[in-house]
Amino acid sequence: MGPLRVAVIGGGPGGLYAAALLKRLDPRRDITVWERNAPDDTFGFGVVLSDETLGGIGHADPVVHAALQAEFVRWDDIDVVHRGTRHTSGGHGFAALGRRRLLEILHERCRQLGVNLRFRSPAPPAADLARDHDLVVAADGVRSATREAHADAFRPRVEEHRCRYIWLAADFAFDAFRFETAETEHGVMQLHGYPYTGGDSTVIVEMREEVWRAAGFDALDAPESVERCAKIFTEALGGRALRSNNSAWTAFRTVVNEKWSHGNIVLVGDSAHTAHFSIGSGTKLAVEDALALAACLQEQPTTAEALAAYEAERRPVVASTQRAARASLEWFENIGLYLDQPARQFAFNLLTRSRRVTHDNLRLRDPRFTEAVERDFGCPPGTPPMFTPLSLRDLTLRNRVVVSPMDMYSARAGVPGDFHLVHLGARALGGAGLVMTEMVCVSPEGRITPGCGGLYTQEQAAAWRRITEFAHTQAPGTAVGVQLGHSGRKGSTKLMWEGIDEPLAEGNWPLVAASPLPYKPGSQIPRELTRDELADVREQFTSAALRAADAGFDLLELHCAHGYLLSGFLSPLSNQRTDAYGGPLANRLRFPLEVFDAVRDVWPGDRPMTVRISATDWADGGTDADDAVEIARAFAAHGADAIDVSTGQVVADEKPAYGRSYQVPFADRIRNETGIPVISVGAISSWDDVNSLILAGRTDLCALARPHLYDPHWTLHAAAEQGYTGPGVAWPKPYEAGSRPPQTGRLDAPKPRLTLGG
Repeated sequence: MGPLRVAVIGGGPGGLYAAALLKRLDPRRDITVWERNAPDDTFGFGVVLSDETLGGIGHADPVVHAALQAEFVRWDDIDVVHRGTRHTSGGHGFAALGRRRLLEILHERCRQLGVNLRFRSPAPPAADLARDHDLVVAADGVRSATREAHADAFRPRVEEHRCRYIWLAADFAFDAFRFETAETEHGVMQLHGYPYTGGDSTVIVEMREEVWRAAGFDALDAPESVERCAKIFTEALGGRALRSNNSAWTAFRTVVNEKWSHGNIVLVGDSAHTAHFSIGSGTKLAVEDALALAACLQEQPTTAEALAAYEAERRPVVASTQRAARASLEWFENIGLYLDQPARQFAFNLLTRSRRVTHDNLRLRDPRFTEAVERDFGCPPGTPPMFTPLSLRDLTLRNRVVVSPMDMYSARAGVPGDFHLVHLGARALGGAGLVMTEMVCVSPEGRITPGCGGLYTQEQAAAWRRITEFAHTQAPGTAVGVQLGHSGRKGSTKLMWEGIDEPLAEGNWPLVAASPLPYKPGSQIPRELTRDELADVREQFTSAALRAADAGFDLLELHCAHGYLLSGFLSPLSNQRTDAYGGPLANRLRFPLEVFDAVRDVWPGDRPMTVRISATDWADGGTDADDAVEIARAFAAHGADAIDVSTGQVVADEKPAYGRSYQVPFADRIRNETGIPVISVGAISSWDDVNSLILAGRTDLCALARPHLYDPHWTLHAAAEQGYTGPGVAWPKPYEAGSRPPQTGRLDAPKPRLTLGG
């Protein structure tokens, strides 16, 4: 039967729509909405809904859908204005209406259905309502009193961000969604504007907190702020004024809850989750929550099962949206990094900031705009960005794809064997511009596991030479790079599939590190390296580098990431020395830079060197993004040709923020703040991602690991799927017959052309 007595706390779109749907599905329900404000009180001006959301509304309630359709303003274009140059991208498809009008439509529908609306009536506490109602829907917004009253159950996390913004309106309609920057003496400010009626537009002005204060907005009252914003963006507004509706400067707050229900109380909309306004999803998510909640209550036999099903259905969708929203939010927080980009690339970068719009997607929406960005970038006609070359010293990579270093744990006494030949040889034949070895260890004691490869003997060097010669002969144009490293405190462990980071049951060797700190409880305690031992380790690296040069490697990468020895010096969590190699960052950099210099001195001058770093430890008190910029600058000043930007694995209690391309923002910042070429890694899985990141100027190379385990010919297949046959990739002669997908049996059938009524 489902809940018959329902209380809704909050009369925003999510609460009202939930009330209307629940009443429509079961007219017997007694539903009351408590709203503390008057019916026509509302913040903001216009709201944007996607076609997907509208389709859900159309199926659930044609009356509301028809009313919305009659009110919508629709447009396709996005205008990006940068330093006086406007670029327009079409094919985006927006629909908006006034927030007040949306509420009026929902009020009317609720009244038609018999929902009891109580305005100017603060709701009783949710716990009180829960005692005499079957269901309490908490739709009381980003500062939800319900969520806070039951914080022990919902376990919310609320994060306030670095920009201030104010929600305003203009008495004219923009003819597109408009983004514009203003570079003032105080810093960069930005405008987000879009129409919501034939004669009105929403205008949001946003800037970093420090810019807001430097400009004096913290000392202005609301009318003065509104007037000041209009003057700053007078060209975008055509000299028109802005107006407010109890508007105030605020900082966006991201809300995440570990649970969305507590007994018969359930959170919807902003009380459960928020997504930054720059992707226009707040109202959309609230309405979709209401749709899912109503459906689950209809489908499940009990309220408890319905609430569990609702959360299970919505949580992954919301998590994905929040990841996209965070990427967008952080892009605008760091917009200053991109101001020197060419205007069209800046526009492409902005459009693809959340990763929901990609290069391929944008090419479908607006091929003319995308082709213009590609021309500006230097793509020859018909050449995807990933197949443009990149030069580092005298090495020219024919494309931007890197097979990321992946430990295989399959060497014997440090000697790579047939497995490595087949593994790396297959990836070389697969078309990537650069194929990297696993971390190759510089000493027996520097191995992670007994199965790790090395370059501390001539036998090992000869075995590696066999692999580079195969790649250069059978896959001409493919470069092979070696990653040199020392395990430090993370050594003497089992093979990955026997127990990752677990100490060996027998046959252990002693460990050395920056400080005598175990990696995790139960790990071996390393010995702190003395100055004489530091010199010995440095010599091990240079000896390995000389062998690597003789073995025919085209590029050398120094592994200063993931908590291994050199990374252990960089992080304050693993380096607690009190001598010249510990303490401030400059001291913690000292030994890794000494090793880099020593290796650079013996590595051939025409061959590039890169450095892999962990740009954050994902742990309080550890290396952070600011440190990473300084670390990258230091290595570049010593001659590094590119920085390979990874994250984490430095401490065992890290808390990474996983997600698609989740490490790219760290590389992006290093590249655009310092001008140093970067290699991006971390959950980059599609050629569309690679094209998007490169064309936007967020990276120079993309390193992929798991996709190359799944498909050794990933790059060749990426070319085939894009119809590319140019010099950026070449099918090996024996494989050319496979350069097109094989035919399959016919799966379709003729569709009926005519349906006859009975």
